[in-house]
Amino acid sequence: MSVLAKWPSTHICLTEQERKIAVDAVEAAFASALENLQVDIGFKEMVEQIYVPMGAWIAQCQAQKQQPLVLGINGAQGAGKSTLFNLLEATLTEGFGLRVVGFSIDDLYKTRAKRSELADKVHPLLLTRGVPGTHDIDLGIEIIDSLIHANEQTVTSIPIFDKSIDDRCPEHTWQEWIGRADVIVFEGWCVGAVPQSESDLSEPVNELERKEDPEGIWRRYANEQLKGQYAELFSRLDLLLMLKVPSMQAVFEWRSLQEKKLAERMKYIHDTKQPSDHLRIMNEQQIIRFIQHYERLTRAMLEQMPGQADLVLRLNDNHKIEEIIINR
Repeated sequence: MSVLAKWPSTHICLTEQERKIAVDAVEAAFASALENLQVDIGFKEMVEQIYVPMGAWIAQCQAQKQQPLVLGINGAQGAGKSTLFNLLEATLTEGFGLRVVGFSIDDLYKTRAKRSELADKVHPLLLTRGVPGTHDIDLGIEIIDSLIHANEQTVTSIPIFDKSIDDRCPEHTWQEWIGRADVIVFEGWCVGAVPQSESDLSEPVNELERKEDPEGIWRRYANEQLKGQYAELFSRLDLLLMLKVPSMQAVFEWRSLQEKKLAERMKYIHDTKQPSDHLRIMNEQQIIRFIQHYERLTRAMLEQMPGQADLVLRLNDNHKIEEIIINR
């Protein structure tokens, strides 16, 4: 399998020898996982042509900054943000000797109780996690600021949100990062999003908005959040990377794949006789309705963000990177 896109030659930040050393190191880090897959997925070529040059570019940006670099990763549901983070983490750590910490905007979801309060006071649709207004942005700012200004002894706690129970995990289970990081990765479907104009909010974009938000209260509330706290959080990004999906149909198909994985997890738990009543699996109609919560902002980002992001990885219908655009 050959890659469809290669890192632009105008932004190569390392020699062939440096690239070879980094590629070998990254391959070694993934050796056991690749052996378990037992298929040729063209991993080495992707590492050589995309991920190591990308890592070198990020490493150079961090070196120029001479302090922790905050990298945002934007991408619709199912785009592959977590996979990209795992690849970048290994590339930057093994290939370039950098300390990398990452977390998701999903980890910042408000508790179900807090969202229930919002649903009662503002709009019922705010019970559903995801749209601006359903995250604890103060906590996100606190985490990033702690990581940026950390010394060797600083302990930064990062929350964990369990989507299977739609609630935040207890604090004693949160992840802890000790010390400084060279690169801080913050990923999420709406990371870096900007508010829409009032005229863009007037007409509903789907059945959910037509039936459940006919007066536009919910979408205007979410839009106002982007103007305030979210803008403050996103202002901390030094680089913004976008995984650009080909269409909303792809979002549905890829989100459906994620739901199938959750179903497989539920089957494993059931087979091992562990409790599984807390797991929530959506059917096709439920997935469609769920995605409609994000459709408005996703469509807006697909139009605006390719010109706004520092780096755009454009995906095709087969989930492969087919174009790399650098705007920096």
